[in-house]
Amino acid sequence: MTDYAGRTGVATSAADPAAALALRRYRLGRIALYAVLCLFAAIYLFPALVVLANSFRNGMDVRLNGIIAFPERLGFDNFVAVWTRACVSGMCNGIAPNFWNSLVIAVPATIASTLLGFLNGYVLSKWRFPGDTWIFALIMLGIFMPAQTALLPWAWIMGQLGLSNNVWGLVLIHTVQGISFATLFARNFFVGIPDEIVKAARVDGAGFWRILGKIMLPLAGPMIVVTVIWQFTSIWNEYLYGMVFTRGDQQPITAALMGVRAGGSSAAVLIAALPPLLIYFFGGRYFVRGLTMGAVK
Repeated sequence: MTDYAGRTGVATSAADPAAALALRRYRLGRIALYAVLCLFAAIYLFPALVVLANSFRNGMDVRLNGIIAFPERLGFDNFVAVWTRACVSGMCNGIAPNFWNSLVIAVPATIASTLLGFLNGYVLSKWRFPGDTWIFALIMLGIFMPAQTALLPWAWIMGQLGLSNNVWGLVLIHTVQGISFATLFARNFFVGIPDEIVKAARVDGAGFWRILGKIMLPLAGPMIVVTVIWQFTSIWNEYLYGMVFTRGDQQPITAALMGVRAGGSSAAVLIAALPPLLIYFFGGRYFVRGLTMGAVK
């Protein structure tokens, strides 16, 4: 009779003191491992649990009992109030307008930057031309350039185009800012596709767009999903440009959150976090698959 063989790959006698000691050490090690993992999970989740608990508490409860406390009752009054009546930038229309502003900004900017990055990566990897390496290097500078350094140039551009304090100005900013990452990710993915596939398609008479639509696009599904998730989350959570270039009813929800008072602020944070969470929930498995196909190549 053997014990512990399935886990260690070594057949030992159950009566063997050395085997019993090894089994005991293994179990203690697993218990210690799970204890440490649970501790780190609790530390990581604690702020989210505080926000969740506070979303059900009113301002008076927070002032009397502090930020860390359980709600006296469960109800959605805070969510309804913050959605419809919260005062942001002097207007008490709730955060609903700002929520829709963020959607208007994030959806078009995500689609546009993903498409442009997809085309850039395809060209820079499969349709090489003199100077393509330099162009790719210049595009990559956008990834490492701090957002603060672009404030003045963007302020001038917004003024010239008449897009100051306008959600469409933020759409333009996030589209351009997102091209660098989308290009990097797409190029890394397309580099892994054998050039012989493209050459064979060109011999058969396929051109630029046909190869892109019939060969590259079907292969790039997981990569596109990863890019969309990354772009949408980054644009949705962006704060600096929204705070600097918009005000009032044109602000995205990340900027509007700063004006929500205690009690309703946690409810507003949960509402603001909902779209990225849904994106990850429905596209998480494709995100992991796409990362292995291009992001860390």
